[in-house]
Amino acid sequence: MISYLKGIVLESSPLEMVLDVNGIGYSIQIPVTTAEKVPANGSPCELFIHSVYREDNASLYGFIERNDRDFFRLLIEKVSGIGPRIGLTILSKMSVSILQQAIYNQDTSLLSKCPGIGKKTAERLIIELKDKVGNTASAQQSTAGSNTLPNTSSSASKHQDAVASLITLGYKLAEADKRVSKAIQLLGITASTELIIKEALS
Repeated sequence: MISYLKGIVLESSPLEMVLDVNGIGYSIQIPVTTAEKVPANGSPCELFIHSVYREDNASLYGFIERNDRDFFRLLIEKVSGIGPRIGLTILSKMSVSILQQAIYNQDTSLLSKCPGIGKKTAERLIIELKDKVGNTASAQQSTAGSNTLPNTSSSASKHQDAVASLITLGYKLAEADKRVSKAIQLLGITASTELIIKEALS
């Protein structure tokens, strides 16, 4: 089973890319949140892979971050009614850190904003995954709820701090998450939290 690939980007789109690994082109399905981080065509790229093998076909799902791949696996393996297609849709709508917080906070209204997720499915998400994401989401929530903006090397911490600041300014959670993700992609994670916030507001 393929769990990791390293190669050269041949082509990419918001939901699919082709990775050349030693002369073999792998077609890999990706969420929008991964597509935003995929380098330009001709550039090296590493992906964490989830493989699905069926009698009639084999599918590869790729993620830049291992944590995203692992959360995707939780979604499709632990929650009834969520398959790979819906799992990709969910991760295309929101980042893993925001999804973890929504599950931890039992926020069915936010989860229901993801295409293909109704109230009942959102409730199943919370029931099945709350204990599995609890520690991570609690730590992120604690950081995001701080009144200060610490200068930390942790990408998750910077992301949460910036999102919390935009929410304070009146942005909805999903929009704040999207703006901060784009700002970090543009500036790089070495940028300070303050610079990330300024870019997200521009």
